[in-house]
Amino acid sequence: MLQEESDLSLIIAQIVQKLKGSSLYAQLERQAWASLQRPEIRLESLKEDIKEFFKISGWEKKLQNAVYSELNVYPLPSHPAAPPEHLKEPLVYMRKAQGSWEKRILKSLNSMCTELSIPLARKRPVGQQKELLNKWNEMGTDEPDLSLFRPVYAPKDFLEVLINLRNPNYENGDSLSFRTHLGLIQVPLKVKDIPELKECFVELGLNTGQLGIDDSTQVPPELFENEHVRIGQKVLAEQDSAAAQQYIRQGSPTALRAELWALILNISSQPEDILYYEQLKTNVIQHDLLVDSLIYKDVKLTASNDDYYFVFEDYLYQVLLCFSRDTSVLGHFAYNSASPPKSYIRGKLGLEEYAVFYPPNGVIPFHGFSMYVAPLCFLYHEPYKLYQTFREMYVRFFFRLHSISSHPSGIVSLCLLFETLLQTYLPQLFYHLREIGAQPLRISFKWMVRAFSGYLATDQLLLLWDRILGYNSLEILAVLAAAVFAFRAVNLMEVTSLAAAEFLLIFLL
Repeated sequence: MLQEESDLSLIIAQIVQKLKGSSLYAQLERQAWASLQRPEIRLESLKEDIKEFFKISGWEKKLQNAVYSELNVYPLPSHPAAPPEHLKEPLVYMRKAQGSWEKRILKSLNSMCTELSIPLARKRPVGQQKELLNKWNEMGTDEPDLSLFRPVYAPKDFLEVLINLRNPNYENGDSLSFRTHLGLIQVPLKVKDIPELKECFVELGLNTGQLGIDDSTQVPPELFENEHVRIGQKVLAEQDSAAAQQYIRQGSPTALRAELWALILNISSQPEDILYYEQLKTNVIQHDLLVDSLIYKDVKLTASNDDYYFVFEDYLYQVLLCFSRDTSVLGHFAYNSASPPKSYIRGKLGLEEYAVFYPPNGVIPFHGFSMYVAPLCFLYHEPYKLYQTFREMYVRFFFRLHSISSHPSGIVSLCLLFETLLQTYLPQLFYHLREIGAQPLRISFKWMVRAFSGYLATDQLLLLWDRILGYNSLEILAVLAAAVFAFRAVNLMEVTSLAAAEFLLIFLL
């Protein structure tokens, strides 16, 4: 009981500290001062009167949403005696593996920098600044020579690292149940079984209406869709983040999705938010980074060749270039197993006082990174709103898909959950694919690491991401990947190679 109270006090203290640095805190302070001029505010009951004013004026609801948002993002407090790195990742071997992976990425980036004789960062000449500013809304028309640039890494490179991941404590005398796992991931993490998944995703049961199924043309709208839309409108009117998160578990109506996601992610459209985006844009105009070319290259290789997303090429450049300069993203490294890369001012290598994070947001883009942004372009047409939504989605969810950790929504756990589900409930299919050299994870990994972006039609993908937001979990990705194999099980039992299995599944996605 005392431990629970201590944990609660710690959570409250952390959230209060975080909110004190937010624009909402300043707004609440201004509103409190302004309310003192109101006749209903009396000195003898000042505290209660201001609370009542906040409640009536809607500011109490905004504060509740902000607290709820922080609870969804921040990890539960660890033991008071635990060192800070335990908050990032409790398992030592995972931290070491992530550290080694980061060194490989940095080595790849630095070698490219040396080979091409290009600095990591430089100030643009005034002429180039003016040129970039003038074509800011049509950067897709620019065709820079990117032939010498290559992605720092691709999902398949990351998969090889995860396959070689081992817990040193299990090298000798490991348990029989663990060794009976025939998949590629060989680390002993606890993942949910079917009964636990049913309990977790109870709203996805067959007896509950789902948008994407029960709103099809064959189903009369009065049976589910009309009522679901009406409830969604009521949730928006109430401006309640928790209610919106619960509601969206059954899928969001297309017309309400943008507002519902913004409510769940606690995104506001205050003047200071627009100004912050403009400051990031100014930083892009003034300085040229090596990662800019990696972003250009990735967009050209992925989204620009996608039938759904090629029209948003300009938006993708704007959002991703601004994202690379956003130092507020560094805050998520407090609960991310990864650490932001450092660079040093020329001639000062190794001197910490001359170290800077590079890129400024601490995130080096990889092949397919732009596909995290592309689907959001269907929801938000103002660049600053699109940017805010992507940033929140990244620091809540997407970073877990390319960092090594033991978190239940981390990519290692997702891979293990996928393989465990297949091996447990479709053992014949799993064994068949393994025997022909078509390990299922080699096919599904790229789906999960991109959160299925680029592999599902956009309307289906947004319905999937509804559930990610609704359950505040990425585990649904592994469940869907296993479901795809289950759906094609009969056909997959007849294939004789990895290429044939991949070809078959392309037609389903």
